[in-house]
Amino acid sequence: MPKILVIDDDRDICFLMNKFLTKHGFETHESYTAKKALELLDEVTDFDLVLCDYRLEGVDGKTMLLKIKEKYPALPVIIITGYNDLKTAVDVMKMGAYDYVTKPLFPEEILNTIQGALNSTPTAAAKPAPHVNGSATPHQVDDHGDKKKSFSANGEYIFGSSPVFQQIVDQIVLVGPTDYSVIIYGESGSGKEAIAQEIHKRSKRASYPFVAIDCGALSKELAGSELFGHEKGAFTGAINQKVGSFELANGGTIFLDEIANLSYEIQVSLLRVIQERKMRRVGGTKDISLDVRIIIASNERLWDAAQKGKFREDLFHRFNEFTIEVPPLRQRKEDIMVFARHFLQKANEGLHKRIRGFSPEVEEIFKNYVWHGNLRELKNVVKRAALLTDGDFVEDRSLPFEISNYRKLLFEHNGDSVLEAAPTAAVPIHETIATAPLRKPFGENSLKEASIDLEYEMILKALKETNFNKSKAARLLNIDRKTLYNKIKLYQELNNR
Repeated sequence: MPKILVIDDDRDICFLMNKFLTKHGFETHESYTAKKALELLDEVTDFDLVLCDYRLEGVDGKTMLLKIKEKYPALPVIIITGYNDLKTAVDVMKMGAYDYVTKPLFPEEILNTIQGALNSTPTAAAKPAPHVNGSATPHQVDDHGDKKKSFSANGEYIFGSSPVFQQIVDQIVLVGPTDYSVIIYGESGSGKEAIAQEIHKRSKRASYPFVAIDCGALSKELAGSELFGHEKGAFTGAINQKVGSFELANGGTIFLDEIANLSYEIQVSLLRVIQERKMRRVGGTKDISLDVRIIIASNERLWDAAQKGKFREDLFHRFNEFTIEVPPLRQRKEDIMVFARHFLQKANEGLHKRIRGFSPEVEEIFKNYVWHGNLRELKNVVKRAALLTDGDFVEDRSLPFEISNYRKLLFEHNGDSVLEAAPTAAVPIHETIATAPLRKPFGENSLKEASIDLEYEMILKALKETNFNKSKAARLLNIDRKTLYNKIKLYQELNNR
């Protein structure tokens, strides 16, 4: 039974928390003063969680948090206060608090926060991996790693160690408790929806629905029905009344991904929803009141889209209350293995395996690969590798060909050759390619070799235009991926002769 220490100088709050938590299977201890709380921590020693009021008699929450963390750094602490101060929220999170919630406390919210904190607590250290033939020790999956800075979204965690990611953490903590509209910019697969879920979880709407819509998947004809619903008989095929996504999200948060794909007509309807907080179902005559927080995401700048006439400028200004930038994974390499280990842990759970980690070779490959598909691509690669792995560590033979051979498949200028190894991490790939001169012809009088040279120029151009996404380059060249790989391999062989 998890043991929780409740620290609050309001005896009524302590009584209510004790009654509520006991009902949900927790053992609780109470303290009305900071001094007594610290004594209890020393006496009992095996608390799983601390709920601490920010304003105690003679001591503020920051001081109390520091004293607890000094002695028990791994013990999760949730700060509770009646003052919704965003700066304080950011400060206590940076100091190690698991979360920061404001009074009045909502039962579902506080219970979810407690469960999240307990799930993130380290309970056992992973066993050290043995050295094999004097090689470097592979990093292992730590099932109970430090997740104080992690996010939870429907059981999935997003976490990172890079300074860029920690800045995103601060922004989420800052904007979460507000009702601001938020624009999240980032490439496909970079985790925009999970960040939106985390913003929702940290808001007062957390106990209400979170509804996510991929606007890129909505057809022009049915977008209005999907978002706003329709009445029976509103159009051919509307045999029943349909409740739209905005109604489903009422009271909570709606997340509109790739919003720039919505048609002009739908954008007009959306503007009315934001301005008047009302909507009508397609074919309906009655206004429906809405109380919905809107978070949107895009992989292109909405201001640029507005200047091109693709997106309404007035709608952009309505949404542009707060912006979060999510850099691609290739620009925060410190996070790659953190995410990879997490995805491996999840794959272990799904496959009932106990793979302990990645070999040094695989870690090196992961760190040097570009990850055009970002977290989504990394997750799928790790899942596939876990399925193919029989031993304790994921080896490079379990990776897809295009990833394990990525360095060999890149074009790089090296003297007269542009078909050598991949560029170092310090030199961006696109810069290396952009400055590489064309390879000297294989032969002066060979029509076949002249044709190969022309092919080489076309493939190089297609790769540069698609930022080295080989699937897109293959489509641009009207060939399949396998053919593209074979041609790249041919150029490597010819150039090495």
